[in-house]
Amino acid sequence: MDKVRASAAKAVADIPSGATLAVGGFGLCGIPSVLIGALLDAGTDDLEVVSNNAGVDDWGLGLLLRAGRLRRMVASYVGENKEFARQYLAGELEVELTPQGTLAERMRAGGCGIPAFFTATGVGTQVADGGLPWKYAADGTVVIASPAKQTQVFDGRTYVLERAIVADFALVRAWKGDRHGNLVFKDAARNFNPLAAMSGRTCVAEVEQLVEPGEIDPNEVHLPGVYVHRLVELTPEQAADKRIEKRTMR
Repeated sequence: MDKVRASAAKAVADIPSGATLAVGGFGLCGIPSVLIGALLDAGTDDLEVVSNNAGVDDWGLGLLLRAGRLRRMVASYVGENKEFARQYLAGELEVELTPQGTLAERMRAGGCGIPAFFTATGVGTQVADGGLPWKYAADGTVVIASPAKQTQVFDGRTYVLERAIVADFALVRAWKGDRHGNLVFKDAARNFNPLAAMSGRTCVAEVEQLVEPGEIDPNEVHLPGVYVHRLVELTPEQAADKRIEKRTMR
């Protein structure tokens, strides 16, 4: 039951090139930066990543993006990452833009064994009708566009069918975890982390505080250990290394 690994490098060593990853975090809040760094050092490439966004140019998933390690992104927005936008518009990266709540539910559904669900979000737009540019050519023409999705009327209202997301691996960050994998997240850093963890067939979590089983009150557990397969304890320096996505000065 002890799921702790000696290092981040060992925890991600078997993630192969071409894998699909669900990655927690929102902007730079709650991102598994140490695991991302280990994956960068490992040279793993051709990755499809499911995450709310792709970090910034010099931190988080932006490091993998800048190194050309990502083949495809399923995300809600481009955000502050200029390299993300450049690669997408230059035809170097396939991007499936997904409404934020829909993305969250797609990951949660994948973790719960629900293959698909209906939602009103996106009805009457290209999200449902198809035609969203997923990948451009270098000349700006669309190479891959989103397909039309099934719609159905319930109680007089139209809904669109969205497929669940099940990733090969999940990378998440928690404030506290025990050796059995039970996790507690801190404030807003919970964000997409539990959902990403649920959607991964193998979940790797980095934790700022590692405690023994029984030290976390069951009522305080945000994500049960059944969803978590590996844990990495961060050093105090790693835990404190948290970047600010955008500074606003008076």
